[in-house]
Amino acid sequence: MRFCSVQIPAVPRPFPARLKTRIAPTPSGYLHLGNVFSFALTAFLAENCGARILLRIDDLDRERVRPEYIQDIFDTLHFLELPWHEGPKDAMMFANEYAQEHRMPLYRQALEQLKEDERIFACNCSRKRILTQNEQGIYTGSCIHKHLDPNTTDVSWRLYTPPGAVLQYHGPDGPAAAVLPATQQYFIVRKKDTFPAYQLASVVDDIFFGVDLTVRGQDLYDSTLAQLYLAQALSKPSFGNTVFYHHDLLLALSGDKLSKSAGDTSVRYLRKEGWKPADIYILIGKALGIPEPLNDWRTLADRYWRLMAGH
Repeated sequence: MRFCSVQIPAVPRPFPARLKTRIAPTPSGYLHLGNVFSFALTAFLAENCGARILLRIDDLDRERVRPEYIQDIFDTLHFLELPWHEGPKDAMMFANEYAQEHRMPLYRQALEQLKEDERIFACNCSRKRILTQNEQGIYTGSCIHKHLDPNTTDVSWRLYTPPGAVLQYHGPDGPAAAVLPATQQYFIVRKKDTFPAYQLASVVDDIFFGVDLTVRGQDLYDSTLAQLYLAQALSKPSFGNTVFYHHDLLLALSGDKLSKSAGDTSVRYLRKEGWKPADIYILIGKALGIPEPLNDWRTLADRYWRLMAGH
């Protein structure tokens, strides 16, 4: 099995001191090699920054979350000896104490604040309608002038986002700035089923748990900018102090993003086929162009950063 990857900026040394980071898998499928790569980088950065690692499982997508996927998260972390210091120790503890439904009052409070501050508007557009308005599926704000009642049924809540909004943030090389992209204009904060959308839940959770170091794939860079804007709208300046590292993705040879539906790249599949943890780390290392034997997550991440830095 072969994969391809592209480079990311070298990590600055010395590492800035941080308090807490998180690994935040979504239990919508079995964890794959790309998840492992991201978790290994997170653990390595946490170790070098003196940060604790929170396990935060994002389970608000009720249609796709399944108990076996939640259990797989714990099985995979234990099998690959990936560390975490806070959060649930097992699936039962997660269900009883850490599932996102337990923080629903915090999400509702944030949504009510946005509504009271007139930062949101109601939208009844379907994905099909949005595609008829923009072939790229970018929402253009067509419901703003409808003045729909946000308390009616079957409407989502979208955040007002001024064109050209500039977001300041802390990246791997220090302070940086970027414009909120068109893909995140008027992004959804509450879904039509009245549940909080991913962006809102993620921001509220990171603030609640005190996360100040976030490691995520480059595919979530636009989401980072949306979340920075949302934190400003919620008057939560502490979120702006977070340091963000965006790593490139471990890709299939076809160039496609690894999918949780692709069973042969899942850790569960490889484990059942008799693979050992070192075998999995070696496979990831080969995909990244690292020829040396790799026995654990720490060696994988360290040699990857050195490769990126040209050492």
